[in-house]
Amino acid sequence: MTTTPASLPTTARDILATLVGFNVLSRQSNLALIEWVEQYLDAYGVSHERIPSDDGERFNLLARIGPDVAGGVVLSGHTDVVPVEGQNWQSDPFTLIERDGHLYGRGSCDMKGFLACALSGVPDWSRRDLKRPIWLAFSYDEEIGCLGAPRMIEHLVRHHPSPSAVIVGEPTLMAPVILQKGITTLKTVVHGVPSHSSQVNQGISAIHVAARLVSRIEDIMSELAEDEHLNDAFNVPHSSLHVGTIHGGNAINIMAQHCEFDWEIRHLPEEGFEAVYARFREYSDELERTLKAINADFAIETTTLTRTVPGLENRDNDQPMALLKRLGVCEEGQAVAYATEAGQFQQAGLQAVICGPGSIEQAHRADEFISLEQLTRGQRFMQTLGETMTE
Repeated sequence: MTTTPASLPTTARDILATLVGFNVLSRQSNLALIEWVEQYLDAYGVSHERIPSDDGERFNLLARIGPDVAGGVVLSGHTDVVPVEGQNWQSDPFTLIERDGHLYGRGSCDMKGFLACALSGVPDWSRRDLKRPIWLAFSYDEEIGCLGAPRMIEHLVRHHPSPSAVIVGEPTLMAPVILQKGITTLKTVVHGVPSHSSQVNQGISAIHVAARLVSRIEDIMSELAEDEHLNDAFNVPHSSLHVGTIHGGNAINIMAQHCEFDWEIRHLPEEGFEAVYARFREYSDELERTLKAINADFAIETTTLTRTVPGLENRDNDQPMALLKRLGVCEEGQAVAYATEAGQFQQAGLQAVICGPGSIEQAHRADEFISLEQLTRGQRFMQTLGETMTE
């Protein structure tokens, strides 16, 4: 039996309460949430299609309200959330709770609030004679490297007329963001040569070598901070490098045979990953050659954990910026250091900006929230968008 619109939530707040109830951690199936959204869209006669992950467990959802013609607007958001383990929540993170004008729940800010605002526009949009389409592009596994969006973007570009603007609804307090750093996560594994710790001339400690590599990573960031290639739009105006975890060794009296560390490069959009990584690779390769000459079993291996998420450059964004102004968003474009899917849209030749309700300061933390004021502003934005797309 098809669900009727009357039995479905229509306000952004009520839709958000439903979405927060889906515990969609990255790398876990988001099928239940996708099925609910599909049911919601079906009730208003909205066409939609799934674009699955390789294992068929997680899904992008691409929906279109209006004609399948060029010049549409894409509203892009991810369905996954970060874990809550180890965080001290005052209430159930997967039940939306209102306190003092704030709506608390995992994903309320990042970024189910935006999804709820977009879905709240569907009843109105579906009744209007839209001249250009409004696309909903809901992705999976954004939080672990923007893994789902590329195949959805490829599908959109290959099979549908080109949209004129993409709005990625990460929380920006409804201010436009036109610059975003890119990110690549990496793992470096050092294969040392074990020996008794009293015989240091017979082995090569993987831990000691890893320490030299970590020091080099920090030195590279210092060099970048002193470079002429800075971008003062960012609060950290240079590309940054950071080592997050390190593990190695078996005992205090054994020269470590193994040590590995996970690290990241957040590169300026105009600089790119390869330019920064080349500085590390040059040092790592030389160090490996030197120590391999001492013992052929020694090795250093560095691999990427996820594909590079491209940065968003301040270019080719005149159409989404003009649209935002028509919708009442008149602030100057800002820059953010965190990664989003916006650069992936731009890389595919689409004009993209970032703009959504809520503050990034509330994302990923215990008692994550979005204010009612921001949610209302987001819902009003969607209403005005529908009016604009009929012109």
